[in-house]
Order: sequence, then structure tokens, then C-alpha cells
Amino acid sequence: MSMAVVGMIAGMALAFAGYFGGFGAFLLVAALGAVGFVVGRFLEGDWEFGDFFHTRHERRR
Repeated sequence: MSMAVVGMIAGMALAFAGYFGGFGAFLLVAALGAVGFVVGRFLEGDWEFGDFFHTRHERRR
């Protein structure tokens, strides 16, 4: 599935949540989507937990 299709589906989910549930539901869907994105990146191996705790100086080495 291309990233454009994934983005379209995410946008439609946010639109439905905002329309039917109001702004609070919109924020909840957006926050849970961000959490799902981060968890997915960890599971795919693109990110490691330690990447968030290094300083910029340590990353350049």
C-alpha cells in the first residue's frame, strides 16, 4: 500500500472523527494514530528505543 493511500485513509478517519465526534474525538484519533505510527516504526526496526535518549553530539559519531 502506498504512502499516499495510507495518508488518505488516515485523513478520512480524522475527518469522520471530527465530523461525528467533535474536536475531542478528532484529537483522540490523531493522538492514537501518532502512537500507532511510533509503535509500528519500532516493530519494523526503523527506530530503536535508545535513539530518543542520545544527544546530537553522540549521534554524529
